[in-house]
Amino acid sequence: MQTEIFENARPRLLAVAGRILGSQADAEDAVQQAWIRSATVDDEIDNPTAWLTTVVSHICLDMLRARRETVPIETVTAVDRHAGPDDEAQLADAVGSALDAVLATLAPPERVAFVLHDVFGVPFDDVATILGKSPAAARQVASRARKRVSVQPPTASSTRAHTVSAFLSASRDGDFRALVDLLDPDAVFRTFADDEAPALVDGAPAIAEAFMFRAKTALTVLIDGTIGVAVPHPSGEGGALYLVMDVTFTPTGAIAGIDATLRADELAAVEVVAVENTYSASGNNFGRRADSK
Repeated sequence: MQTEIFENARPRLLAVAGRILGSQADAEDAVQQAWIRSATVDDEIDNPTAWLTTVVSHICLDMLRARRETVPIETVTAVDRHAGPDDEAQLADAVGSALDAVLATLAPPERVAFVLHDVFGVPFDDVATILGKSPAAARQVASRARKRVSVQPPTASSTRAHTVSAFLSASRDGDFRALVDLLDPDAVFRTFADDEAPALVDGAPAIAEAFMFRAKTALTVLIDGTIGVAVPHPSGEGGALYLVMDVTFTPTGAIAGIDATLRADELAAVEVVAVENTYSASGNNFGRRADSK
């Protein structure tokens, strides 16, 4: 791999490793190991940054397991010389002091799953590969960590819920311009189904076109504690889910990615709570929670 490619990815790699390991020195060691491994790889990798993130995450997971004890979290500052104030604000929102204090108490898989997905927006398919688990199991690992951390600021959560609700409304109305405005220009929409290769739609205009006059029954929900979308099964039998969508955001609040899954095992394992009305999915049921009124 070319040195330039690695150096461009280095700020992100240091940020990922630093947040997982809680130590700047350990993060630099992990990134150095990744550099050594990358030197033996050719330049035909489609997404070098994603590949390097996976490598660094594997290294960090091994390092955490090797510690066999809780290590106090340091304040980690990974400097990205190309990052702007919005990027730093986004990271600050996601990884405040409360997160630093709690991360050290998480088991290594929980820590890796939470940091990769909730802080850096890595899809659960990739997290699952790193952890050696199924996507559904990786989602549950992150959910356990999220319940212990609970650091997403209410204001950020409310803003993201509003953005998703506005996106669904624009989809139902067929408002192409509103859909494009809510999406990052480089947004990606992926669909995962059983026994099928992921379907990819790339770019805001193409995604907006794909969502025109759709989302008729879609709901803005919390999926294992984070803002997303759920669609009840059209049959309505037992309140089953047809699909769920994980939604990730840019530092400025635009929708950066939508990952829709129709996979039965993930739908059976996911916990869904509607934002407007309190619903949950347990054992593939999308019905009112027992403790709701």
